[in-house]
Amino acid sequence: MIFQQILMQIFHKLNQERTISAPFHLLRGKRSGQTIQDVGIYQLHHFFGILPKLSRKKYDEEISLLIEKQFIRTDEAGSYELMNNHIEDIGNLPFDGWHYRGNEHVFFARLSLIIQSLSHKKAGQMSFIPIQKDEVIQQWVKNFLLINNFQEGTIHEQLMAEMIHSLENTHIEEKVKSIIINRLAGYEVAGFTWQQLSFIEKVSEMDIQLLYIAGLHSWLNSITSQAEQYPLLNNVAQNVRINIPLTGSAFQSTQLFLQGYSIEQISKIRGLKISTIEDHIVELAMNEPHFSIEQFISGRDVQLVLNAIEDYNTKKLKVLHEVLPHLTYFQLRLVLARGDL
Repeated sequence: MIFQQILMQIFHKLNQERTISAPFHLLRGKRSGQTIQDVGIYQLHHFFGILPKLSRKKYDEEISLLIEKQFIRTDEAGSYELMNNHIEDIGNLPFDGWHYRGNEHVFFARLSLIIQSLSHKKAGQMSFIPIQKDEVIQQWVKNFLLINNFQEGTIHEQLMAEMIHSLENTHIEEKVKSIIINRLAGYEVAGFTWQQLSFIEKVSEMDIQLLYIAGLHSWLNSITSQAEQYPLLNNVAQNVRINIPLTGSAFQSTQLFLQGYSIEQISKIRGLKISTIEDHIVELAMNEPHFSIEQFISGRDVQLVLNAIEDYNTKKLKVLHEVLPHLTYFQLRLVLARGDL
């Protein structure tokens, strides 16, 4: 049910101005110009990329269930219509997809292998089959253990203390904390499978995974915001949070822009279309709160756009351009990207 509630929240925010496929691309974290801009326009940052491995088959199954329940209606063109405006609250699920984009799994993979290694060391059994098969993760954990002198035996207690204290001070439900802890494995202790956790909590496996992801996001934010208090965990979380959430190409363009180059000059330097560079500037406006869009559009015109959005109850560029034909699509997109509504 949590997954369906998330879909309904996204559909509601999109205001029937995108196709039935838009939430699928959003949840998978597709880095296309359209999806990135939709994140800013419709304020969907928290859901971006929370399910990078979501299959189209699973997505279509959930859409079919929403249609059966008469929550939405679709047509052959791929448009949708909301049939039920009641959006259920998904509770305290602090997703932060925009800043993690699936990297929370890297954090947990490192942590789970560290826990497994330390528990076997404490039991005097250093020969075991690693729970994580990824060689990059394995090498990272080996370096972490060596740097922190795991042979001395003190890191185990310190890490446990940091985990307990940080989780106690993370504002998520106790059952979510239990799901995270029960996924860990140790000496002669196997981590719970999604199926087992689903049976225990009496919710679907998809919902268990969503609870787990939201919990990791909140826990990671707590850890990284108090790095001095949790040095070991903060190390495990190294390079997991994306603090400059621009796509690679957009980052290159914005670096040139911030050096004083015009959009036309950047287009020539990078060999890209002007419209592509404009996409990158829109992405910059969406991510940088101190970026002033009034170098491209006057404050008066910004207010006209905001008024039109409210008067016509739409964020559709075509409609806004018809109402304000003196403004370019680029200028309209900049105002929408700011989300200053």
